[in-house]
This record gives sequence, C-alpha cells and structure tokens, in this order.
Amino acid sequence: MSNLKNIKSALISVYYKDGLGEIVEKLNKSGVKLYSTGGTKQFIEELKIPVTAVEELTGYPSILGGRVKTLHPKVFGGILARRENEGDRSQLLEYAIPEIDLVIVDLYPFEATVKSGATDVDIIEKIDIGGISLIRAAAKNHKDVVIVSHQGQYGRLLELLNQQACATSLADRRHFATEAFATSSHYDTSIFKYFAGETSDSFRQSFNKAKPLRYGENPHQKGVFFGDFEAIFDQLQGKEISYNNLLDIDAAVNLIDEFSETTFAILKHNNACGCASRDNVTEAFRAALAGDPVSAFGGIFVTNTEVDGITAEEAATIFFEVIIAPKYSQEALEIFKGKKNLIVLVRKSENIQPQQYRTVLNGVIVQDRDSKRENEADLKPVTIILPKKEEISDLLFANRLVKQSKSNTIVLAKDKQLLASGVGQTSRVDALKQAIEKAKSFNFDLKGAVMASDAFFPFPDCVEIAYNEGITSVIHPGGSIRDKLSVDFCDDHQMSMVTTGFRHFKH
Repeated sequence: MSNLKNIKSALISVYYKDGLGEIVEKLNKSGVKLYSTGGTKQFIEELKIPVTAVEELTGYPSILGGRVKTLHPKVFGGILARRENEGDRSQLLEYAIPEIDLVIVDLYPFEATVKSGATDVDIIEKIDIGGISLIRAAAKNHKDVVIVSHQGQYGRLLELLNQQACATSLADRRHFATEAFATSSHYDTSIFKYFAGETSDSFRQSFNKAKPLRYGENPHQKGVFFGDFEAIFDQLQGKEISYNNLLDIDAAVNLIDEFSETTFAILKHNNACGCASRDNVTEAFRAALAGDPVSAFGGIFVTNTEVDGITAEEAATIFFEVIIAPKYSQEALEIFKGKKNLIVLVRKSENIQPQQYRTVLNGVIVQDRDSKRENEADLKPVTIILPKKEEISDLLFANRLVKQSKSNTIVLAKDKQLLASGVGQTSRVDALKQAIEKAKSFNFDLKGAVMASDAFFPFPDCVEIAYNEGITSVIHPGGSIRDKLSVDFCDDHQMSMVTTGFRHFKH
C-alpha cells in the first residue's frame, strides 16, 4: 500500500495502562522514538524500553501540581506541523522541534469522579486540559498524525502496527481522528452537564456506545441504539434485540416500576394487555394472561420478582418475544432454553434517565420523567359515597396502569387485575367503549370494577356508561370546570369517585 505513512516518533501519556505494554514493545522494536510523562514514563521504563521525558524535550518541568506538562510549542508544534508545508518544516528546524507521528493519550476520569460523589474541588481537578488539547491537535492534523484517544482503541492500533509494520494509511488516521473528536465532544458534554445541572438554555446529550439494529420501526427504516443496554440488563439468551423490542422493553420497565408488590405484566405495542398483582408470581402471571390471551401472542412479559419453573412452564406454551425479571430459577432457565429465539433479560439496575427527550420538527423537546406515583393519601374523595378498602386498592392499581398507557386511555380493573383498557383513542368515550367491549369479549364481569382515566371527564357521559356496566368507583385527575356534572351523576347513582390532581397524558 503506497499511501502508508511510517510512524517514527510517538508521545504517550495515559491514565489507563492495561494493554499498553504490547504497543510500547512493538513501537520500540520498530525503532520508534518515545516521549512520555509522569506515571506513563515510569511504566515504559519498567519495561526496560528507552523513553524521553517531555520535560527534557520542552526544557520545563511539570508545574502547578501537574496542571501544565505538555502545553508547550515543542510538543504541539511537533503534532500540528504540516509535513508538506515548507514554512512549517523550516520552523521545526529553527526551533529544534521533533515531528510527532503518533499520540496515545486518554483523559482524566471526569464522569467516574462525578459519579463517585467527590467534592467539587476534586471534580474540577479531573477536568483534563493537556490531554484534550493533545487529542484535538492530533485529530486536526490527522493527515500526518495518528491519534489514539482511549483505551478501547489499543487493540485496533496494535493490529495496524503488526499488519502494516508500524505504518498507517490516511483512512486509518481519519478513522482514529473521527473517534478522537467523539471522545472530546463526549468529555466536554459531561463537563457541561455537570456545570449546568438541571437548568440550561442548551441541550447536550452524548452516548459513546452505538449498536446498529437490523432496521428501525419498519424494515425500510435504518435504526441504531445509542446507550449502554448492558448497564441495565444481562441478556441470557435469544435473538438480536430490535428497535421495536427496545421500545417495548422501555415501556415494560416503566410499567413494572410502578408496583412494589408481586406483579406480572404483558405488553404489546408499548401498552399493557394484561397485568395483575398477586401473592406469588405464578398467580400473577395467570391473572395477567387472562386479561387478554390473544394479544399476549408475540408480547413482552415482565415481572418484578423471580420467575420460577411453574411460571416458566406455563409461559412457554405461548409465543412471546421477551421476558424481563430480576432473577430466574435454574428450572425456569432450562425451560426457556427450548425457545432459542426468546430474549431472556435479567434486570440488574433501575438506573433510568430522569429526563425524557424526543425529536420534534427541527428540534428536540425535553421533559422530566413522570415520576408521580399516587398513594392513598393523594386520593381526594369528591362524592357522598366513599370507596371501599378493596376499591381503593383497585383504584391505585388502575391509576398506575393508566399512567403508562397511550392517551386517551381508560383502564378497567378489579381485584388488582387489568380487565381491559382502551388506549390511544381520540375520544375518552371511545376509549371506554373499547375497554368495555374487550372486557366482555373475555367474559369479565364488570360489576364492582373500577375505572381510571388519564385525564378529567369534561362531561358525565363516561361515568354514565360505566354505571350502566356495573362499575362502582372512579379515579381521575379532576380539574375540569364541569367536574361537578360527573360528581353529581355519581352521587345520584351511588358511585364513589376520587380525584388525584395529577394528569397522566402519554403520547
């Protein structure tokens, strides 16, 4: 390959040294002159490899407690000099500045320091200055210089050094430069977010991990997941996770997090088609499946407790895409092995981002996650008749479901079991009619059931329809100027109603 450029000199200054030894040894065997600082220099010397201290090159010691080490024309001149530019070459000679062809550098662990709960003083000291400057300089001059900006690139660099005899192509250098600018932009984003906190006039997000997906929402659309899926889940088996799987998994996690008692939920297209809370996981699964055994086909199963062998055996009789749980018995895992495409996920973290954002038109909208979870103290009775103890339990259960369903939505529940829901409707009346029809199709008796709505009732039509079906108690946010119409109907028909003061639209 005639366009290969030999590496004759390298500057190495890194925080993480695992994997560096092989690279240094290869460079040394190839006659590459090495420059280094501090702990990295000591590491190289311990390998019995000759190395020149940057302080010797610059004529200045590391000063200001290590804040200034490499910030010097003899370092940056050797990196930024354009090899084909006669003026640059003459100035290198004039000031005795050596060319530097390879820069291996990483950055102080700023994000890790913030996560550790360190003091502001310690965090500020982890804002890298010299390293980030070296990265940008080498990436800018990638026509002549290779920049390795993080430990994850050591393997790729060593492969090139071995395959191409310590030489790189322009395409190689441009690839490393691209990753270098990704490193620097992510680092700066982390610093900005620390300083800005929760209030800022600017929007910045950065994810280093990119996972190409088979396609997007539909086969003709491209899809990529940016994020650290493995930080939240361990995938024990199954096919590659798709774009639509990710949307459903996100919806499933958001829903199951609403419940503290043993609960099992089944979702389809981001909405619950079955959900129940019971004393044990098997009973919860059976009650959830009974809610809509038809829609469960190809769905997402999720629970907040261990999946045992009995539950796994019953679930395995159905085709479903994903199951999520904090733990599985060995018997359950053996059963699921018989369904090789089934995605089995262990939920190991509840670290969900506190903010949500999505693209809209030519921009992005951002909001706080809806973290409000109503309890009995939030319920404000507005009718003469008060809900019974079991109705209060069902009202709270239904309200948690309605919060995690697409608007407009109505949820019907009894005995902490989802009987049916109407979701994504343009009319609240249509949502209720859809829920009633669905509940009847699976032979549920609505007498004594409760109704939850994600928003207020502007007219009494919904409570009238609910009453005619035997529903006895209602929960909704309240807040309409016509609230009294629905309250009066309930009072006239011996129904109870509570309001929460919190709307739960979801679009």
